[in-house]
This record gives sequence, C-alpha cells and structure tokens, in this order.
Amino acid sequence: MVSKKVTIVNEQGMHMRPASLFTQKASEFSCSVRINYNGTTYNAKSIMSLMTACIKYGSDFEIICDGPDEKEALKVTSEFVESGLGD
Repeated sequence: MVSKKVTIVNEQGMHMRPASLFTQKASEFSCSVRINYNGTTYNAKSIMSLMTACIKYGSDFEIICDGPDEKEALKVTSEFVESGLGD
C-alpha cells in the first residue's frame, strides 16, 4: 500500500468533470484507489463516491493505492490532482 497527501489547486474543486476524469484515470489500474478526506474513505473509481466527498478548493486529502500497480496509480492520480484536475 502506498499513499500521498495532495491539495486541490483547482478553484472549482472536484466538481463533476474533474471527478469523472479522476475516476477514469484511477480505473486504468487494477489496484484499489481510494481517497481519504475528512476521516471518510471514498472509492476513487466511483464517480458517485467522489461527488459525495464534496472536495473543495484548497482541501487536503490522501490518495491511497493498494495492489500490483499501486506505485504507478499513485503517481498518475496525484500528478493529475496537482496539475489542476484537467481544468
């Protein structure tokens, strides 16, 4: 298992489009990809789960990957968040 704390730099936060893109990126990997935000863990491969999290601009959360391709999944998903979620 690997994890990394990241911060939302996108001014609109993780709204529908970035959440969808994040889910697509996470789904490319066979490992589990989860987000821990405000003490709750969300399935990062589920758009509905990510939308439920309501992650706003400036929020810190942890990406947790566990499985055979966990390091690559963490690299790709954390870089996506750090780059502004595609916005």
